[in-house]
Amino acid sequence: MRSPIPVFSVAEYLEAETKSELRHEYLGGQIFAMAGGSKAHNIITLNIASRLRSQLRGGASDVFMSDMKVKLSATNQNQTIFYYPDVVVTCSSEDRDNYFLNYPCVIFEVLSPSTEVSVGVARRRHRREKLVNYQTIGSLQEYVLVSQDEIKVEVYRQDLLGNWTQEILGIEDKLVLNSVNLQLTMTDIYEDIF
Repeated sequence: MRSPIPVFSVAEYLEAETKSELRHEYLGGQIFAMAGGSKAHNIITLNIASRLRSQLRGGASDVFMSDMKVKLSATNQNQTIFYYPDVVVTCSSEDRDNYFLNYPCVIFEVLSPSTEVSVGVARRRHRREKLVNYQTIGSLQEYVLVSQDEIKVEVYRQDLLGNWTQEILGIEDKLVLNSVNLQLTMTDIYEDIF
């Protein structure tokens, strides 16, 4: 027997999310539960967020960890999407909502083994769709993917013409974040992991 897939309005999703013990991402009316992260995932996320927070404290930028949603509209699909990035920075005074951001300038995702490219077609598709969806955010200047299994960071940057470029960083490289005018070393990111 087939059952219809439930479709929720944005208001229904946001209300349910305030009462839920689990986090859920929202894609055009459908709700998807988020999996928990590993110890390494949490340490890397905390390393990034704490370094950013200590550098940006008192300025015009705000740093949030995994409980802050980013809202976007996929214009080609005419749907609203909410994602929970691992770390997100907003540089906009217009981001006033208590539960989600509209104007992130940099987003970090720590890749778990389930989201790495080498695992499954469905996971690769999800990762690619998320990248494409994030790239529709006008304020987003950098999207950073951090591996937890090796010292590897992928940086997607939007240039002044709106084109996106990719840079892959390794152990000897520094992550330069133009959006917030600071740098992170691989030691900053991977402290207590490798």
